[in-house]
Amino acid sequence: VQLVESGGGLVQAGGSLNVSCVAFDDGFMVYDMGWYRQSPGKGREGVAISGWDGERIIYLDSVKGRFTISRDFTKKTVHLQMNSLRPENTATYYCYANTSPSAWGQGIQVAVSS
Repeated sequence: VQLVESGGGLVQAGGSLNVSCVAFDDGFMVYDMGWYRQSPGKGREGVAISGWDGERIIYLDSVKGRFTISRDFTKKTVHLQMNSLRPENTATYYCYANTSPSAWGQGIQVAVSS
């Protein structure tokens, strides 16, 4: 599975951004997908994960109520809508697919200015 991200960018605190990921896959996306992020000097952390059925969803506590993950199975995409962004949300965001082996996107930059 190849994952290609788009979106991201620079926004002021309180603003919104969307990142999207297309899965190039010959199958039916029957696997968990989600988003991780990594800031300089920090480890990679899970932000939002959607189960293979699109119904089991887990969010990082600090983004609950502000970020929303969604999947479009017909377009083989997963989106992360990020609202009320904070400077601490600045990071490189990576799309992830729980395939065997795991698949990762190339990463996309999200920057939030104060």
